[in-house]
Amino acid sequence: MSAIATFLASPKLSDPVAGPLGLFGGTFDPVHYGHLRLAEEAISHLGLQGVRWIPAGQPPHRAQPGVTAAQRLAMVLRSTADNQQFFVDAAEVEADAPSYTVHTLERLRRELGAERSLVLLLGADAFAGLPTWHRWSDILELAHIAVSHRPGFPIAANNLSPVLAEAFRRRRPAAEEQLKSRPAGAIATFAMTQLAISATQIRQLLANGLSARYLLPDTVLDYIRAHSLYRNP
Repeated sequence: MSAIATFLASPKLSDPVAGPLGLFGGTFDPVHYGHLRLAEEAISHLGLQGVRWIPAGQPPHRAQPGVTAAQRLAMVLRSTADNQQFFVDAAEVEADAPSYTVHTLERLRRELGAERSLVLLLGADAFAGLPTWHRWSDILELAHIAVSHRPGFPIAANNLSPVLAEAFRRRRPAAEEQLKSRPAGAIATFAMTQLAISATQIRQLLANGLSARYLLPDTVLDYIRAHSLYRNP
């Protein structure tokens, strides 16, 4: 059985059928505690039923990662295995096309129905760049957006591009209530504990033969070591 086929047999590749569902996409190259904490706090602050993790197979916004999509999927599965509110979606890893968010949301609407509340989780930097995304305005017709920010530094419309600032002002009021009553269209925000961790930092440490311990789960670090990932040639 192939690695992906083995992963697809895992019960962690399903999710609940009711309540607001968080959607967390990314390259996860590699997944680390900053990612895990964002998903955990989104559940707590926004009242989500759970979070579906969606590793990108072919990320359109950056060069192809140095490790395979199957390896990144394997690391996400290992990092989320102990949390019953985390679920993993392997469809983008298996797809032959680039992983555009709007296409992912259209797929999930076909799978989960028009009435399910879907909440796309974004960091503040990613949200600020939303107008550059493929068919970005359609994203808000398919899902809510929840933006994480530093405690004491809420998202401010005057720091956004004019078109995004207008969408933020219009869709922000009463957003948290709308996550539970509507399937899409609101922009919510939540403060999360700041962890100064980045995947770039971890890759650089590992490439230089330095320790990345305590920046990502031991199960992920063990996998990286076992497969000699992120080492300089």
